[in-house]
Amino acid sequence: MTLRILHVGKFFPPYMGGMEVFLADLIQEQRRQGIDAHAMVHGTSLPDDPPWVHRVPVQFNLVYAPMAVGFRRALGQAIDRIKPDVLHLHMPNNSALWALTLPSARKVPWVVHWHSDVVVSNIKWSVALAYMLYRPFEQALLERAQQIFATSPPYLQASAALRPWLDKCDVVPLGINLQDSAPGAEARAQATSLWRAETQFRLLSIGRLTYYKGFEILIKAVSTLPGVELLIVGSGELHDSLEELVRSTTPAGTAPATRLLGAVDDAQKHALLAQCDLFCLASRERTEAFGVVLLEAMQHSRPCLVTDLPGSGMPWVVSHAHCGLHVPFEDVEAWRSTIARLQHDPDLRQRLGKAGNKALQEHFGIGPCERATARHYRSMAPGRNTESSTRGLMVVIATHNNAADIAPLLQRVRALVNAPVLVVDNRSTDATCHLAEQHGARVLRPLLKMTTWGSLQTGIRHALVQGYSCAITIDAEGRYEVEELPALLAAGNEADMAVAYFASSNSLPRRAAWQWFRWLTGLGLRDFVSGFRLYNRAAMQVAASAEATLLDYQDIGTLLLMRREGKRIAEVPLAMHTSKIDRSKIFRSWAYAVRYMVVSTLVGIAHGRRANKTRKISQTA
Repeated sequence: MTLRILHVGKFFPPYMGGMEVFLADLIQEQRRQGIDAHAMVHGTSLPDDPPWVHRVPVQFNLVYAPMAVGFRRALGQAIDRIKPDVLHLHMPNNSALWALTLPSARKVPWVVHWHSDVVVSNIKWSVALAYMLYRPFEQALLERAQQIFATSPPYLQASAALRPWLDKCDVVPLGINLQDSAPGAEARAQATSLWRAETQFRLLSIGRLTYYKGFEILIKAVSTLPGVELLIVGSGELHDSLEELVRSTTPAGTAPATRLLGAVDDAQKHALLAQCDLFCLASRERTEAFGVVLLEAMQHSRPCLVTDLPGSGMPWVVSHAHCGLHVPFEDVEAWRSTIARLQHDPDLRQRLGKAGNKALQEHFGIGPCERATARHYRSMAPGRNTESSTRGLMVVIATHNNAADIAPLLQRVRALVNAPVLVVDNRSTDATCHLAEQHGARVLRPLLKMTTWGSLQTGIRHALVQGYSCAITIDAEGRYEVEELPALLAAGNEADMAVAYFASSNSLPRRAAWQWFRWLTGLGLRDFVSGFRLYNRAAMQVAASAEATLLDYQDIGTLLLMRREGKRIAEVPLAMHTSKIDRSKIFRSWAYAVRYMVVSTLVGIAHGRRANKTRKISQTA
């Protein structure tokens, strides 16, 4: 049975913030993995909202907290409608406290995702006063929760709010979607026009214009640096005061070193990240718990400069990724000198940027984060399946040392079909496994080396056990054509098994061998060797049988088994989209063709004897 999750968050894109970007990426990944995930957030419903996003209108804001009068009722209705197996509460969020008052919510296990403490601010007394009223309800929520996720080790250690509940806390670092975020030509052109032509060193900072972000420090630091320009992306209550600070710190007769751009769309944000020389985050309170925007900068191989803020996960991310440098918080001179150092050391910037991108691929993708949360879901809802339902499709990829190809292959699969991907790795010695996991695939690594068919059969068996009704197999070392996935799926509607056939010219020895196969087996197919195949559940059971395990190759044996079991086989002629080497060129040699003809004859004889024996047993019975 498919696992159902109801996330309760503050906002959801297009409202852009780190917490919102993460929530959207997590839910998208969970749904891609077969979890029925929903989101309940603040805001006004949008025409293009998917059916699993539920927004509740906000009447007013009180000390930076959205107040939605109808949230309690909407939450109760969502629980009754969705019947979630787990309630996933993203904190801080005053509306999540309504769960304490709903009997239906108290019947469901709770997970609390602790994005940030409500910091007793030294800057804003109103936040400190509001927290005095909020804290008892926050602690009651934490007491009721079965699992708490902190986003970094330093934040967990420094959090006074989490200290009484350390026994049920686990560190799960945030992640982002690693799909290609390269901006389009229009977004790049718009971003280029925002920088001054004479700028020598481009700085970028992104965040809500609020008290704890420390934009004042950056504005003061760059005001006297020659050739440096700082663009600040974001909107908020400090816009006017920051504009005034820019004016007051700009020497007479010079252009301002800082410009406030306000809010931008996602494409323009990524275009600016791709074009800046250095990304800066000067936050000065632990309300900045992690800094998802740092991961977005790492996605574009940008070096990062952050505040060395005690107890925050922000400097931990930068240190863990080796992607940047730290500056003492609220130290204008330190910011100024470190910016100047990086301005004049392009080699250091390049090293930091490359290290950050590598660390992002290895540690901060949304895939590992989703898998960590799913493990905890399983412990709280043991009767539910965190994989796809029995009506779902799984894509099985057999691979060995395919680090150069695996990431693009997974990206195209994800773009073409909404299905989980299982990579069965046959003892790779390169980064294949790691890259596959970072791009959202589940990876199996058999202890013993296997044939390609053994790897594909392992994946088929896994799909059967997990309840999938359909599997597509891809041999990553062979002539796969992922662009033809929709065509293979369409053929599966009329058959138990669909086999891809690439209609290209073949050598005379190959054609002769294939003609022999067809005469010997009676299979009217054009080709037999493609690993690009579709199996429905009935065909999967045949392919996973003990008899199929004895096959060295799937080429002919599986087809004969399918025919013996009365399964319908369809052959799908597909176009070749890639220049990947055709391994069938071995058939340019008559020696290989003869060898295949001999082997197929022996297989056919063995199969015929087995079929005759089965018929005799049936007649005797």
